[in-house]
Amino acid sequence: MNISKTSVRLLIILNILVLLGQVWTDGAPPFARWINILFLAANLSFLIFFQSQNNTKAQ
Repeated sequence: MNISKTSVRLLIILNILVLLGQVWTDGAPPFARWINILFLAANLSFLIFFQSQNNTKAQ
């Protein structure tokens, strides 16, 4: 698996922002909705990439 550290760090930062927005809704920035959408799309892409890498190695 060859995932860059930058990609993982970006997902961690987005995860923290999403979690903070869910826990502290009054302090969520106005762009919180877009952060949630971006995080979900990035997470889905990461999981699809990870799954495809595992399927390739298994064959």
